[in-house]
Amino acid sequence: MLRLGMTLIWIVTAALAIVVITLPVSLQAQLFAVLFVLGVMVVLKVLDLGGVWRLVALALGTSIVLRYVYWRTTSTLPPVNQLENFIPGILLYIAEMYSVFMLALSLFVVAQPVPSRPTRGLDAGREPPHVDIFIPTYNEPPKLLANTIAAALSLNYPRDRFTVWLLDDGGTDQKRQSDDVASAQAAEQRFHELNRLCEELGARYLTRARNLQAKAGNLNNGMAHSTGELIAVFDADHAPARDFLVETVGYFEDDPRLFLVQTPHFFLNPDPLERNLQTFAKMPSENEMFYGIIQRGLDKWNAAFFCGSAALLRREALNETGGFSGISITEDCETAVELHSRGWNSLYVDKPLIAGLQPATFASFIGQRSRWAQGMMQILFFRFPLLKRGLSFPQRLCYMSSTLFWLFPFPRLMFLIAPLFYLFLDLQIFTASSGEFVAYTLTYMAVNLMMQNYMYGSFRWPWISELYEYVQSVHLLPAVVSTILHPRKPTFNVTAKDESIVASRVSEIGFPFYVIFAVLLVGVGVTAWRVVNEPYRADLTLVVGAWNVLNLLIAGCALGVVSERGTPSLSQRISLKRRCEVAFGEAVVAGGIEDVSVSGAAIRIAGAPPAGLGRDAMATLRLKVDRELGGDTIPIKVKGIRREGDATVLGCAFVTQGAHHHRLVADLIFADSGQWQLFQRRRRRNPGLFMGSLWFFAVCFYQTFRGLGYLVRGTGRRPEPGRPAKEAH
Repeated sequence: MLRLGMTLIWIVTAALAIVVITLPVSLQAQLFAVLFVLGVMVVLKVLDLGGVWRLVALALGTSIVLRYVYWRTTSTLPPVNQLENFIPGILLYIAEMYSVFMLALSLFVVAQPVPSRPTRGLDAGREPPHVDIFIPTYNEPPKLLANTIAAALSLNYPRDRFTVWLLDDGGTDQKRQSDDVASAQAAEQRFHELNRLCEELGARYLTRARNLQAKAGNLNNGMAHSTGELIAVFDADHAPARDFLVETVGYFEDDPRLFLVQTPHFFLNPDPLERNLQTFAKMPSENEMFYGIIQRGLDKWNAAFFCGSAALLRREALNETGGFSGISITEDCETAVELHSRGWNSLYVDKPLIAGLQPATFASFIGQRSRWAQGMMQILFFRFPLLKRGLSFPQRLCYMSSTLFWLFPFPRLMFLIAPLFYLFLDLQIFTASSGEFVAYTLTYMAVNLMMQNYMYGSFRWPWISELYEYVQSVHLLPAVVSTILHPRKPTFNVTAKDESIVASRVSEIGFPFYVIFAVLLVGVGVTAWRVVNEPYRADLTLVVGAWNVLNLLIAGCALGVVSERGTPSLSQRISLKRRCEVAFGEAVVAGGIEDVSVSGAAIRIAGAPPAGLGRDAMATLRLKVDRELGGDTIPIKVKGIRREGDATVLGCAFVTQGAHHHRLVADLIFADSGQWQLFQRRRRRNPGLFMGSLWFFAVCFYQTFRGLGYLVRGTGRRPEPGRPAKEAH
């Protein structure tokens, strides 16, 4: 009886929804209804009402979106017999419906994400499971690997219960026996150098005969030579905090069918967009929307997936599927799909427990995203989550959302060129008056932005997603099309993380963005010409022209993204407060570390520096640390001296000479995960839709002129004033 009652309620609700969505009303009534909904959503947002009120706000927004879809489908498509209008018109319509469909999937995933999980420590009196820690590497430099290995070896976990493995695919037999003599010699040198490094630090070095199945094959080779119950995976540039294992291992004791505990990826350095727009310290990073909201939403449906690093996995589960999956070049998500389909569970812990590096250059950033996009397309083709046997219906929707997202280059570029069909070619691909466009399309966009603000709030500011998608779409579109046509063609390419930009320059792949900007700018001129010469269509021309201006602003901001600021230093400074001593000759001065990077530190000492302590002088930094680190001093080289009132700030570079020095650096930077949480919280705020939009468009104006300036002045400029190259940081 209860089930029958619920069925009737759903039927009545669906019938009322259909009536509301299809109800014919005047433009004034439509505009009033949308403004009313927006007003209610704003009030609920200001009052910060969660729970059911959040769902009410999203439901109201959804009703407006569906009204727009109904109107768009029934009233705006060009006639089929006008192919010159119909073909681009239907392509624009498909692009819009894709966006609406992805919005629907997003609502399902993140309408009510699970709260952050409480800390789950190890059970007292119970022997913790043995953990094999895998650090797969291909071409990363030994110094970077040394810091990651040292951090992994410093984990706050019984030392006899974990083993650190460096899985080196850059020193395989295949590479050391290559016909290319130079490559073979480099691989041989790497093989011996990393062997010595692991022996000195106390880790296990492992390579293999051939480079088969890329990262998945490397990890599976590690599994074949190890026996631990659990496997932790850290990318070569992802160093764990001391509490990584104690924060994650305990969850496996609660659920014998748990195959994965995934944690977020926190990055010490900005991505190219954040670096070139200078937003890293004041705006949430791009990945925070995924790890802060989307993964928690996926976790609600037991669909949080493996992200390739910062994760702990159960060996028993991996053995069931023959190890890590390697059909696609995104072995992480593919492995999770397969294990979820076999009834295994996953769990997401929303606490940054590793710190890593992002690509430094725009070209490397695009290369990384191309691999992600191609890998997700392969999963869509080869695993097709919607029909994957064993997945629950919510899991199917979650995985379809994650894979279909990477089709965004198609709609993003379609929205970019759509106004130009009318402005340049006078094609009628969207048959509506200016009044209808305002009452339906413009208000739909406002409601859509408001819903995005509801779902992602302080994790993603207005218009930032559009900018990220645009700067990726230009180069991702060919990669996605290639994968659709040839799903087995893509190969795994390692993302470079050790690059530097010695001089300010326009990215080597930035030229298409200037061409697009020029075309859109011409569109502004055509808009003005048509308004003057065709006054009878001025209202429609102005509406389409405004759409083109919006695209121009985003395209102008992209010029700033591809105009790379000269920042030779790779190392990101981390604010830190820690007592220390600086020894120079016989003099010992007390001080405090203010910030630190993998290359050096800024140290504040009272008064003037000791006599003779000048630039390039050698000194010793003393720290109070646990004795298992193997020592408490590290040689430093003074690279800069700055007086600040009664104090002196020394810019120092670390001179690492042994394993214990790497352990000290790792202890300074990676031991405390709390500092990463604090950094994230400081930049998480919601500017609101209005103020966030004003801020974004102001950035667009500035970055447009900066990008044009880079083009006019040419490449190869030195770093900008105020941003000097620093060896220490």
